[in-house]
Parts: sequence; C-alpha cells; structure tokens
Amino acid sequence: MKPLHAIRHWFAGRLEATRLHLARPDALLQLAIFGLLTGVLAGVIIVFFRYSVEHLQEWLLPGKGPDNFEALSLSGRILFPLLGALLLALMFRGFSKGLWVLGVARVLERMAYHQGRLTGRGFLLQFFGVAIALVSGHSVGREGAHIFLGASTGSLLGQKLELPNNAIRTLVGCGTAAGIAASFNTPLAGVIFSLEVILLDYQLASFIPVILAAVSATVISNAVLGDAAVFSVPPLRLGSLAEIPLVVALGLLAGSLGAGFIQMVQAIASRGRNWPIEAQMAAAGAAVALLGAAAPQVMGIGYDTINATLLGGYTAGFLLLLSVVKLLATSICSALNVPGGMIGPAFFIGATLGGGFGHLLDLWFPQLGLQPGFYAMLGMGALMAGSLQAPLAALTALLELTDNPQIIMPGMLVVVISGLTASELFRKKSLFITMLEAKGLDYEQSPVMTALRRVGVASVMDRNFVQSRREVSREEAAALLQSKPRWILVTEGKEPVAILAAVDLAAWLERAEASAEPETAVDLMKIPGRRLQVAPIHLRETLQEALEKLEKRGGEALYVRRMTAPGFWRIYGILTREQIESAYR
Repeated sequence: MKPLHAIRHWFAGRLEATRLHLARPDALLQLAIFGLLTGVLAGVIIVFFRYSVEHLQEWLLPGKGPDNFEALSLSGRILFPLLGALLLALMFRGFSKGLWVLGVARVLERMAYHQGRLTGRGFLLQFFGVAIALVSGHSVGREGAHIFLGASTGSLLGQKLELPNNAIRTLVGCGTAAGIAASFNTPLAGVIFSLEVILLDYQLASFIPVILAAVSATVISNAVLGDAAVFSVPPLRLGSLAEIPLVVALGLLAGSLGAGFIQMVQAIASRGRNWPIEAQMAAAGAAVALLGAAAPQVMGIGYDTINATLLGGYTAGFLLLLSVVKLLATSICSALNVPGGMIGPAFFIGATLGGGFGHLLDLWFPQLGLQPGFYAMLGMGALMAGSLQAPLAALTALLELTDNPQIIMPGMLVVVISGLTASELFRKKSLFITMLEAKGLDYEQSPVMTALRRVGVASVMDRNFVQSRREVSREEAAALLQSKPRWILVTEGKEPVAILAAVDLAAWLERAEASAEPETAVDLMKIPGRRLQVAPIHLRETLQEALEKLEKRGGEALYVRRMTAPGFWRIYGILTREQIESAYR
C-alpha cells in the first residue's frame, strides 16, 4: 500500500503544480498535452456517435446507406419526423430541466458567461437528442452535435481535473476543432472555426493545443471510419477571368439568402420562445413532415443531395426549389430548439443555390463552358460565410474539401462578398448569436474581457503573505514579519476580513518600541496602515471573473483559495485590483 500511496501523493503534487502553471497565459507545453488528450477523447466519442446514428439509419431506412429518406414511402416521410418530435419532447421535458438551447450557440453562451463550463446533462441531451433528430429526418446537421460533444469533452475533462478556467476555455476550443475535423475530415477548417468563432483568440498558447486536438481527432476518425472525403468533389476550376463577375454575383446572392436565413430563424425563435417544449417539437415535426412529404431530399443531413449537386445532377429549377425548402425546414427546426447543427444545412442550401445558379449561367452563357458543380462548391462556402460569419473557416473548408488550390482565389472573393453582404448590407449578426438573442440570452465580447479570460488568478496572485488572527501580541506581530511578507491576511473567527500592508505593521512596531509604549495586544484592524477589504475567489477562476467580483461587491482585494479536503480551504495568495490592471497592461 505504501508504494501506491506514494504514487498518489506524487500525482496529486504534480497535478497541483500543473494547475498553478496552467493559470499562466503561456503554459504551452501543458496545454498542448491536454489538447492532444481532448482530441483523442473527442474523436472516440464522435466516432461512436456517427457509428450509432448511421447504423441506426441503415437499419430503419429502406435502401442502402444512411440518410436515404428519399426511399421512404409518403406515410414514412410523415411518420418519422412526428415520432422523432414526440421522443424529443419527452426527453427534454423529463430530463433537460429547462436546458433547451444546445449546439454551437450554447457553447458560445457558456464561453461568454460561464468560462466554458459545460455540463454532463447537456452532453447527454446533445448526444441522444441529435441522434433522434437525425434518425427521424429533421432538417439539422450532425456537425453541431460533434462540436458540442467535443467542447463538452474538453470542458468536463478540465472540470474533473479542477484545472483553471482559462485552461478549460482552451480545452473547449480544442474540442470544437476536434468536432469539425472529425465531421468533414478537415482538420485545418476545424482549427480556424474554433479560433474564429469560439475562442476569438490567435495566441500561440491557444493555436498549438487546438491544432493537436484537430489532428488527433482526425486520426481517430480516419482509423475507424476511413479517410474518404465527405463529398464527392469532381475536378473543379475557374474557366476564365470572364467568370469573375459571375462569382461576385453568387456572393451577393448567397449573402442575401444567408441574411434571409438569419432573419427567418430570428422571427420564428422570437415567436416560439415562450411555447412549451412539447409545442415547439410538435410544430417542428409537423413542418418537416409536410416539407419532407413534398421534397424528401431536405430531410436529414442531405449529404447525398449535395454530392449529386456537385456532380452536376438535377435541374436549375429543382435545385433552387430545394434551397428554399431546406432553408425553411432548417429555420423551423433550429428556431424551435430541435438539437442539431447548422453547418451541414448551410452547405446544403449553399450547394443547391450555387448549383442552380451555375446551371442557369450555363444555359445563358454556353460559350463559357461553365461547371455547375464549381458554383455549387463556391455556394457552400459563401452561405457558410454569410450565415455563420465565419469566412476564414469557410474558405479553409473549401480548400480542404476540394484539395484544389485553384479554388482559393474565387473562394476568397465569394466568401468575403457574401459575409459583407449579410453583415454590412443587411446588418445581420451570425446565426449562432442571433439564436442566443432570440432566446433571450445576451452575448457580448470585448477585447479587454478576452484578454483577461486568458489569464488565471493563480498566475498573477501575490504569494508573499502571512495569515494572522486580528489580535496578536507584539512578539507574535514581530514573528509575522520575519519572512518579510508583503501582506498580512487578517482573520476574524475563521474568515479573512482584510489585508494589511506588512510595512505598516513594521512601522507601527518601530514607533511603539521607540516611544516605550506598554505591552498591549496589537489589533491589526486598528493600527494605522493600508488595509483592504477582501473577498474570496477560487483558484480556478480567471482575471475577468476576479475583476467582475471586485466590481460587483465594491471590494478592494481578493484572497485566492481552493478546497483541498472536505471543509478545509487552502489560501494560495492575494490579488488586488492594481495587480489585475497591471497584468492586462
């Protein structure tokens, strides 16, 4: 037993040292190790999720392959969404405890106001909720589930190990990148999406762990599911510079449709916000049943339809009709809290819009020899950029999905124009933020808060302090100064109430000795000196949380602590407002 106890003691000591080091914004090596671990765990979970959903679809749906809702009979296309809506309503009513908003929007909200601390309940709701939604044909994507599951994996890992919140935020970004990478076999797009949308941080200490997470999740996914591309992309190219105005027109069209997508989600979500969850799921199920009965291609993820579009299938009119119907179905499902992602549907809408546009151009300008599949691929990136406000991730996805550098120049043009059209011309925020605001959840980011969130209190706190009760003898007071502390933490009962500058106690003792005052107890709360009222803050918290706590309580300083045993709080250091401001500067 002694060797085992020694190992546990050594591990606890190393973990404690790691926690303190991870509070620093430059703890690159430790964050890289945890990022790699997050990617592996997230990859395993995402592979299991995909395996479960796809095999369940193959078992329930007729024909070969998953997501084959076109092979269902008319009654099946109506029944599947309605049964799925019933199961979702029962699951949310019995288990969610009011947790309706999931997916990327939930991750953003937890990052903005809860330091990325996701819950096991949300993890289970997302896993089983999205599985039910996909199997029953609701118009959502799987990548939202992958992002949330990956982010939750990183968050729960960090919480289990009691890592500081700034490290947990980075692990959420690692899980997000792992989710995107495992969804589309696009590790670089996963990295860019995580940094551009979730972390909003391009520091080296964030970049390296996120890259490792994306790569490790991709390796896991490829090892189990194969490394075949998600979409069947033929050789695509820009025929000539004469097509540039047509690419610009597609960007304007995609940005306008993306803005319409956002507006529709906002309108439906605002009206249905106060509906009971049963009514929301029933309305979504009925809408998908009706739309799917007429156009089964819009049910489920729809990757098979995207593949056919990229290969030049379908007519222009049918593709444009599918883009409108898919937009309507996805808007209803997303706005009414059906769990799932919006990147896949954005790809579907963009591909059908671009494909239909390309077919029309080919009819109008046959001399140019246009490729409708080329415009379908550009439409995918353009709609992602316009609706999700993630132009870098959209461009990177185009490059990785096509494995063709010739897509870069027209891709850059179309995603920029689409993004500007949606954000500047129509004044729309991203679809994720719009959903949060429509549900009554605020979202705010500022450069100052972003900088403070990167730093844990443990890396800035002053450890040069001693702790003392309020009244001490002169000998005890002199003993307090032997280690030359900067602060004296004064306690009444068992609770710290203030800090006293140690130099002020030393000055008072010198004056007392010089004036030969009679020996009396020294009241550390009454002698002249600089005293600051204190409040507690946990060792895991960030400088942003410290600043908010000081402003909320009107306090002057904080003492940093962590419970190391039941009922026993260890105090690690002192944190003043000046230290927070100095760390930011």
